[in-house]
Amino acid sequence: MGLLGKNISYSFSRGYFTEKFTKEELSDHEYVNFDIQSIDEFPSVIREFKNHLKGLNVTIPYKQDIFSFLDDIDEVAKEVGAVNTVCMTKKGKLKGYNTDIIGFRNSLKPLLRASHTKALILGTGGASRAVAYVLKSMGITYLKVSRCPKKKSEISYSELNNQFLTSHTVIINCTPLGTFPHIALKPNLPYRFLNESHLLYDLVYNPEMTSFLKEGKSRGTQIKNGLEMLELQAEASWHLWNQSC
Repeated sequence: MGLLGKNISYSFSRGYFTEKFTKEELSDHEYVNFDIQSIDEFPSVIREFKNHLKGLNVTIPYKQDIFSFLDDIDEVAKEVGAVNTVCMTKKGKLKGYNTDIIGFRNSLKPLLRASHTKALILGTGGASRAVAYVLKSMGITYLKVSRCPKKKSEISYSELNNQFLTSHTVIINCTPLGTFPHIALKPNLPYRFLNESHLLYDLVYNPEMTSFLKEGKSRGTQIKNGLEMLELQAEASWHLWNQSC
């Protein structure tokens, strides 16, 4: 098993699975970081490790780029438009799934209140697609916030005001802003309009308390980082790999 991504030395997955293999005495298992600078390097990874590879996790920036290299894609992952888990099937084919959906849904659900009916999704990458899918399935309407909005369902950070933040009480950061070592960075929001009715969810988990979450906590909001989501999606990936897709 392994993680496919770019500049991923910081990543959660390798440490999580290495610890898991030790605890479960799976000495014949190994989890490797495949840190590539371009998705075009992916075929060489498969050629080199195909006989030993059970599956992969996929992270920034390849959750969408990976599509063209897969033999098959799960219907839900197709609908989401992002893959974060790849399985090697019994026939030696590569099949893509999205377990971010499971991780996000199961970590978000216990936090929701009746007033949480509208959300802002910060970012438009692969992770935001899984978040949007989950929100839609829960009946929560959303807008995506982008530096360069291109769709009707997207707005710019400069458009955010008291009206948007009053009506959209769930705010989910799907950008890497605030990730260690750049811990001072945060999405450009008018934080002064936040209050105890808001829920701030940050997919970033390192540091545990990002600048984004600190802004929310100081104003009485509910806060949640991305660690539990990662743990839940990792276990969902593990389940897929062990049933050989």
